[in-house]
Amino acid sequence: MPRFEYPCPDCRTTSNLHGADCEFEGASWADVEKAYADVVAVLSGGPLPEDALPEAVHGRWSSVHRAALDRLQHEQRVVEDGGQLELLTAEQYKEHVTDPTVEPIKTVARKGSVPGAHDNAVFAMIAWYEMVGLSWSETRERVVDWLRETGTWTRGGFEESSPEELVDNKRHVYESGYGWKEKAEAAKAVIDRSL
Repeated sequence: MPRFEYPCPDCRTTSNLHGADCEFEGASWADVEKAYADVVAVLSGGPLPEDALPEAVHGRWSSVHRAALDRLQHEQRVVEDGGQLELLTAEQYKEHVTDPTVEPIKTVARKGSVPGAHDNAVFAMIAWYEMVGLSWSETRERVVDWLRETGTWTRGGFEESSPEELVDNKRHVYESGYGWKEKAEAAKAVIDRSL
């Protein structure tokens, strides 16, 4: 599973060198890390209503804490369930995020791909599963199933003779740890126009 590195909630740096337009310019990496650690420490004790979190953390709740919680929710490390915030265990996180629920990967995952979007869509799906911590064999199996179940493979437009061969030819995407978002955005634009 990929290691969470406590990125700045705005510019995503993991050092004191913030981006030029970062909301937290001047905040030290130690302050950013502490905000995440405060939120994680409290939620590791069990689910808690969101409005109780500021009082439960050690020290003063700050805008960095709020932004860190937002980032943890965006990354789906913290989820809301029945009005309670819950920190997912590594296994829960892996299971939760294997079915993409955020755009643009959600469209790619649910609708499948169309000719003209195939390279970006397959790239994005492999990169997504790598990012959430699936092994290569798990990733390969899920992407092959996705190709079949969404009708992507039957839409044609592939040079390879089988879904397995196609995915095997993209193993470098998994091994290099590329990001998924840019490719998913490109694929979604084509898919939305076609389906």
